[in-house]
Amino acid sequence: MGTVKLVVVMIIMVGLTVEGSRAISLCDMNDEGLEACKPSVTQPDPVDPTPQCCEALKGANLTCLCSYKNSMWLPSLGIDPTLAMGLPAKCSLDMPSDC
Repeated sequence: MGTVKLVVVMIIMVGLTVEGSRAISLCDMNDEGLEACKPSVTQPDPVDPTPQCCEALKGANLTCLCSYKNSMWLPSLGIDPTLAMGLPAKCSLDMPSDC
């Protein structure tokens, strides 16, 4: 099963590379929103989320984002999944109960 996940991650990464000139969107967050939040979910010194990050999270599909919490994809992008899951609370947003 681990091999299947690795293949899926590699396909996504190749797709992102091929589509590099287009904007990236993840769970209703565009590339600007993702970039605004990245310093808050990156080790070793994460910072508090900016107003731009929180605004982007307000429009995000949090259930979708939650589905990535155990994914290899986030760490491959330098994102700490634990920090990412705590970000909505720092923006005074409620995570879905099934997250």
